[in-house]
Amino acid sequence: MTKISLPFNSPLLTKDFVYGVATASFQIEGGYEHRLPCIWDTFCSTAGKIADNSHGHIACDHYNNWQQDIDLIESLGVDAYRLSISWPRVMTQDGKLNPVGVKFYTDILDELKRKNIKAFVTLYHWDLPQHLEDEGGWLNRKTAYAFEQYVELITNAFGTRVYSYATLNEPFCSAFLGYEIGIHAPGLVGK
Repeated sequence: MTKISLPFNSPLLTKDFVYGVATASFQIEGGYEHRLPCIWDTFCSTAGKIADNSHGHIACDHYNNWQQDIDLIESLGVDAYRLSISWPRVMTQDGKLNPVGVKFYTDILDELKRKNIKAFVTLYHWDLPQHLEDEGGWLNRKTAYAFEQYVELITNAFGTRVYSYATLNEPFCSAFLGYEIGIHAPGLVGK
């Protein structure tokens, strides 16, 4: 693979500058059979919500091709990768860690570390487990407590593999687009 040269002579690129790429779990992973359903699965299967009726069951199949994807990231010459953790992939419905899901991400994080790529992890990028939405989702305080439990378990499981965490990706999108105007999952209006 050919490595791309970054514009290292730019005055913007100080020694602390982190140059990276980012993805979102639901948008790239696929591997639907290895996780719980999430609000985007339900939203995508609701008639009229997605213009071309696409869904995330396969996406670009990062679940099965993550090693090649990390090789591509490395070929860009970046030093950081922001990925999100799929809550429904790493947790069971009864609030325990799903070892298969955790292994998927620890393998990725270990490979990033081997390649000297810093892992920036987003803990919530809009893929709320559907069973929590069925109980009111973010409008029910129980979801906040479930999120706290998920965060504690997953950050302990990942340990020092992660360089930095972000709690929520674009909270405006979840709150306003998902619960006020209904054009993002869960597709509610006026909540």
